Amino acid sequence: MKLFISSDIEGTCGITFWDETDHEKGGRFFDYFRAQMTREVSAACIGAMEAGATEVRVKDAHDGGRTIIPSALPLGVSIDRGFSGSPLSMVQGLDEGFDALAFTGYHSPAHGGGNPLSHTMTTSVDEVTINGKRTSEFAIWSYTAARLRIPVIFLSGDEALCREAKEWIPGITTVAVNRGQGAAVTSIHPKEAEARIKESMGQAVKSFLETGGKECLVPLPASFEVTVKYKEHATAFSKSHYPGAELINEKTIRFSAADYGDVMRFFHFVL
Repeated sequence: MKLFISSDIEGTCGITFWDETDHEKGGRFFDYFRAQMTREVSAACIGAMEAGATEVRVKDAHDGGRTIIPSALPLGVSIDRGFSGSPLSMVQGLDEGFDALAFTGYHSPAHGGGNPLSHTMTTSVDEVTINGKRTSEFAIWSYTAARLRIPVIFLSGDEALCREAKEWIPGITTVAVNRGQGAAVTSIHPKEAEARIKESMGQAVKSFLETGGKECLVPLPASFEVTVKYKEHATAFSKSHYPGAELINEKTIRFSAADYGDVMRFFHFVL
């Protein structure tokens, strides 16, 4: 079994403030949360391999793609760092050769109250929707997996996103490590987060090996209508010049497509 894991930081256990996500923002706790992000994805890798995954590949998907500490991952795990410029972005390297996709450290979408750090790809956006539904980074890349017929078997992150994922993908295994309220977070103990992630990922892999992940396949709509609402009207005007996009009000653009590959390219240039 080949497993692909995409790992972010804003759904890492305990993280609360933007300066904790990036040392360039002056965050004195960045090194701590970088290490915690690494420990959580490492726990996921160990759980997967102990349960029968024969190959695990990790995408460092936060910011510039250079947050995870590679030497702290288990032996045998490969890692993608940086971003090539491909529309695959946070799942760069994912292809039909993988059997399943998992996410660690993911977070609620822009305009969502489940995380003080809620956003979708960029902090310049107020809201992204696909077919009328508010859309997270988790959903964007889960649709990418659906296009490749790859099941989405595991998610860790904030409670609101995990709840939404369970409603959307019946067979997915989730671990909620944080509960956001306003500008605050209530989290479980970080060591407990690591233990739960390891155990739950193991259960997700065992379930996949028994069932083939049928209940974890994301339904792919026949067509897509996407909207992006920006915080600044000037940004919306500029992005509305993407081929096929239209400005529907001062801050919002719309794009329609039958193929999700076209949606991925749209997101690549407007988010």
